[in-house]
Amino acid sequence: DLDGAESSMYPLRELQSKRRISKTVTLKDSKGNLKTITLTVEGPVSVSGCTTREKIYEDNANRCLLLYIDGSKEQDRRIMDYQARMSAGAVDRQQEQAVKHLLQNMQRILKPITVINPYAGHIRLPEQVFKPRRTMTLLLSFIEAITMLHQYQREVKRDGQNQPYIETTPEDIEAAFALLKDALFAKSDELTKATRGFLELLKTILQEQQKASFTAREIREQLRINPNNLKRYLVELERYGYIKGSGNRYRGNYEYSITNVQEYEQLKTSIDQHLADILATIRNTRAVVQ
Repeated sequence: DLDGAESSMYPLRELQSKRRISKTVTLKDSKGNLKTITLTVEGPVSVSGCTTREKIYEDNANRCLLLYIDGSKEQDRRIMDYQARMSAGAVDRQQEQAVKHLLQNMQRILKPITVINPYAGHIRLPEQVFKPRRTMTLLLSFIEAITMLHQYQREVKRDGQNQPYIETTPEDIEAAFALLKDALFAKSDELTKATRGFLELLKTILQEQQKASFTAREIREQLRINPNNLKRYLVELERYGYIKGSGNRYRGNYEYSITNVQEYEQLKTSIDQHLADILATIRNTRAVVQ
């Protein structure tokens, strides 16, 4: 839980950047003499955390892949269905444990080995991505991780110093793009995930009702949303220019309208095309080499 781990975030950031952290401490030996020693922790490590905050400290967020839970009604129904089946004894817990053990054992057989990505020079982030320097590092590291997981399906080669290594394939890069697409969308969007979800829901409601504008009261009654959250979403959307208001706030006839209904689809289409162009270039490069 990130809300209770604030004191550990700085050393974790250092471990992520330098892949090792060290600390000098003073201890007493068995005779009572003071002795200075250096404690070193080697990385890399895999750390996951969760929080209910819509935004986290930027220096932490830039070093991490931000994943968001599915808050849709369909996911609510799936979860409640699982809870009901669990209460009714209709869930095969042994099969669940078997799947968990299989995944754990698959990780245990992995061996340390160097990963080289011969196609890294062709990979470019979409221009819409904020903080591209660290995002690029995350993307390349993720591709290396996928290659690492497929080490038994890759030919082990030797470099000039006779050290073993495996190479990334275009399929590894394609898998990374597919898995990270939503994360790249999030890093290309100036809105928070919660505000983006609210805006997309607004678009759907207005389209279904064939309306061009709405009031805060209408939306709150339809969505049964907390008034403070609604106010925060509307203020953020209006400040960034995604919606515009008209009328008198104090007479209760203040209405909002969406300035560009297609903006998010245009963003996703642009990123999809960018990733597709990269994959096409990489496949052509492999074909020429072969």
